[in-house]
This record gives sequence, structure tokens and C-alpha cells, in this order.
Amino acid sequence: MNSRILPFAGFLALFALLGAGLVYVRDHNTSEVPSPLVGKPAPAFSLPVLNDPERIVDSRSFLGKPYLLHVFASWCYVCREENAVLMTEGRQMGVPLIGFDYKDEPSDATSWLKQFGDPYDVVLADLEGDVAIDLGVYGAPELFLIDAKGVIRYKHIGALTSEVVRTKLMPIIKTMEQESSK
Repeated sequence: MNSRILPFAGFLALFALLGAGLVYVRDHNTSEVPSPLVGKPAPAFSLPVLNDPERIVDSRSFLGKPYLLHVFASWCYVCREENAVLMTEGRQMGVPLIGFDYKDEPSDATSWLKQFGDPYDVVLADLEGDVAIDLGVYGAPELFLIDAKGVIRYKHIGALTSEVVRTKLMPIIKTMEQESSK
């Protein structure tokens, strides 16, 4: 009798485990990877400007004002969609948009920006991806909202949409503006 129940019990246990996994995936955003850097100072960096490699910009130059650091690359297909969002809604956010060209040939990035538009105040080039490692970048696209004190307030992985701008970025930007006006 036990020899017949044991395989059935094993099947039920396996079925329950599969069901629990499906419920977990349904209720959780599996593309959302929490960043351990949120709430902590952004790593210091010093990078050349994309179209002016002799000009080096470091993270200290952004202190005193909140900004959005957008990780993109010409080889990133989703970045095309995001670029359209930044072209139409980027200026409405009221913070400087810093492009972070990730592991990309400068000529490719320059051509890409000419083709799709350049929404950025400045574009920094991380050719080797060394600074991206310090920022915990998994790939492009990603973005960081960094406050006036240089603290990462939010990290977004994946496609930037108008809804993300409206429901996630703008409330945080408003909070940062209120904090900086005090």
C-alpha cells in the first residue's frame, strides 16, 4: 500500500512547489532588481564627454542639483524607445539629463544620437564599463535619479515609459525639489 502512495505524494509535493513558484512569479516583478546603492552616495566617477574626449567630467560637478543619469548604448534596441520618451518628456522632468554611453564605440553612439535625437545635457562615455561596474549596472538601459547631495534615490532597470516617468520618476523628483528648497 505504501509503495503506491509514495509516488503520488511525491507528485503532489512537486505540483504544490510548481504552483507556489507560479504564484510567486505572478505577484512579483522578476525584472526588478533592487539596488543596494539606493539611499547611498553614488560612486565617484570621472569620464570623458562623448564628443569631446579631452574634456573630463567627474561626479563632483553634479553636486548641488538633482540629476538623472541614463545608461544607454547604440547597440541597445530598447534604448531607441526610451530615447523617444526622453525627447518628449525629458525637459518636463526639470532635472539635468546626463547620458551615460555604456560600452559603446563613440562613433556609433554619435551616429545613433544624430539619428534618434539627443535629449541629454551632456553625454559621458564609459568605453570599458568600469564606472558602470561601480554603479551596479547590469546592462542598458538603466537609469538613476541622484539627488543634490549625490545620493542615489532611485534606480530603474528596463524600458523607460511615459508611465514610469509619471508614476515613479516625477514623484521622486518633486520630493527632491521640496527637500532642496528647505
